[in-house]
Formats: sequence, structure tokens, C-alpha cells
Amino acid sequence: MKFTLGIEEEYQVIDPKTRELISHDQKIVAEASNVLGEQVKAEMHQAVVEVGTNICEDITDARHQIKHLRKSISNIAKDLGFDIAAAGTHPFSKWETQLLTPNPRYDEIINELQDTARSNLIFGLHVHVGIADKDLALHISNAMRYFLPHLYALSTNSPFWEGRNTGFKSFRSKVFDKFPRTGIPGIFENYSQYTNYIDTLIKTNCIDNPKKIWWDIRIHPTYPTLEVRICDVPMMYEETLTIAALIQALVAKLYKLKTQNLNFIIYHRALINENKWRASRYGLDGKMIDFGKKIEVDTKDLMEELLEFVDDVVDDLGSRKEVENVRQMIKDGTGADRQLAVFEKTKDLTKVVDYIAEQTILGL
Repeated sequence: MKFTLGIEEEYQVIDPKTRELISHDQKIVAEASNVLGEQVKAEMHQAVVEVGTNICEDITDARHQIKHLRKSISNIAKDLGFDIAAAGTHPFSKWETQLLTPNPRYDEIINELQDTARSNLIFGLHVHVGIADKDLALHISNAMRYFLPHLYALSTNSPFWEGRNTGFKSFRSKVFDKFPRTGIPGIFENYSQYTNYIDTLIKTNCIDNPKKIWWDIRIHPTYPTLEVRICDVPMMYEETLTIAALIQALVAKLYKLKTQNLNFIIYHRALINENKWRASRYGLDGKMIDFGKKIEVDTKDLMEELLEFVDDVVDDLGSRKEVENVRQMIKDGTGADRQLAVFEKTKDLTKVVDYIAEQTILGL
């Protein structure tokens, strides 16, 4: 089975003088659309630009596309007098001063969710893996939930919020948790049980379409994909590729187990949430719970176990280089670790923004 990839990244639009988030009045989107078509789009806040690859046949294809998208957006932004930066939150800009994009869909969300929507000034990475069979996607999703905190810990890149060191390696999820229908999903036995849940929400006016299910992993309502949404947008494109390759490898491994009539143990959402909280707070530097052994284990050791778990599928996927880059990411620290190191050295959050902006385009 071929597990295609799709990658979406959300970027910050930065004022080169003040280093604050700034509205680009959709100029970047308008300009970039001429080159990238529908691969670039506006978001609710005017200081955000979102890009998405086309369907990627493999991680090599994804590498070409992500580099092209980052480079194109960066160059267009520069020509228009802006910088772009990739981090889960801006270190010091305040959401209260940010302009919103006029759009009936956004207006409706803001009307319903009020300040939870207005304050949702966060930047994520979404990775899609192609699976047309919805029941199979759901089976894999149920098992994948266990690994979401591991992926999240690796992506942590939002330690600051509104000028404060939050004490978290990723504060982004704390901001997003205020939304309904977010976080680790529960377990569904089959796809018809899941669609029944969606139908109930639509019928009772909780939602008007399945896109308003914002879980950390979901069966995509439109595309034939399983979508992982838990990660902060990584600072460097190489980190994005490593996380995407790891997600793809996990899906391939869980599929392989199913074809061998082997099942990965399905854990309760309440347990997985304990690990998610630890990932948010400590990133790679903390411990997570090994539920099988009922002990705490260093998160870095769990990452090694994860690499062993997927080792037998990465060569078929052609992603060994990207997946093994996890070890380099552990050595270098996550985006959050590096942001905190710059702040520790300079005591200046504008220098942190400079660093993020530099790293966003490094190697392009």
C-alpha cells in the first residue's frame, strides 16, 4: 500500500522593524497565488499565511515541495516588505491587537466562539497520510493516538506567549484547548459509529460540517487521508520533513501489524492525555509514561524505542534519512529549546524573533 503525504504549514508574518506580527492584508496570499495557486491561503488572523503541498508521492517529493513553498513565500514576503517566521506562537505580540480576515466562514466561527477564536493566534503543522479506506483509517487512528505525545514533544516550538516565558515547551496547545472538539479523540469501533457521532452533532446544531472537528488526529472530512494535527509548526524545514516522515512510518507500521493480524494496544484517552501534558510542559526533556510497564521513561529513550518500532518500514518508504534525523533533533534540541537558549543569552525577545526568522529560511 502506498502512503502518500500532504503537509500544511502556518507561518507568521513579521514586521522587519518592530519584529511584531503584522497584517499583510492578504497581499502575500494574492501575490503567491499567481505562482502557487491554491497551495497558499489566508487564515482567520491577517498575520498568518498557510501553505499546503500537493499530494506527495514520497518524502523526497515532500522535500522538494516544502522547500519550494517556504522559499516562495519568504521571497514574496520580502519583496512586499515582510519577513516570515515558523514557530507555534509569536514570542511577544498580543492577540488583542491583531486584525481578523473578513470572511463569512471566519465571521461565523468568531460569532460562535468569541474570544476563544480571537485569541487563537497559533501556528501549526498538519500532516496528511493517504488512506482511502475509512474503516482502515479509523483502525490506524485509534492506535496512532498513543504516539501523538511523542510527535508533539519532538515538534515543541512555542515557549513564549504575549511576552512571557510560559514555562511550557509548547504553549500553543494550551491556547487551542479552549476550542471545543480539540485534543486527543476518543475511540470509535468503526467508521459508521464515527459518522453517527458526526450526524448527531450536525442534527443538534453543534456543528454544521465535519471540518469543525479539530482533534489532534482525525479522518479528514474531504480528502482520503488521516490527518495528524497535534504538532507546532517546526522552525526548520528539515524538522518538518522528519516529523512528516515519522508520521508516515507509524501509519505504515500499524498497517503492517494489521495485515499480520497483530494489534497495537489501544489506550484510554485519559492516559494518553497524561503524556500529552508532559510533552507540552517539558518537550523532549521530561519523562513520559510507558503504559505497558506502568513506569516513567525518559522521553528521549522513548524516541529511540519509536525509531526501533518503525525501523522495518522506513526503507520501503524511502525515508530512513529523514526518520533517523530524529537523533539529530534530540541532540540540537527542539525549536522551543533553541528559542529559550537565545533568550537566556540575550534577554531580548526581538532577538528570539530574529533567530526564528533566520532558521525558517535556513538551507533553502
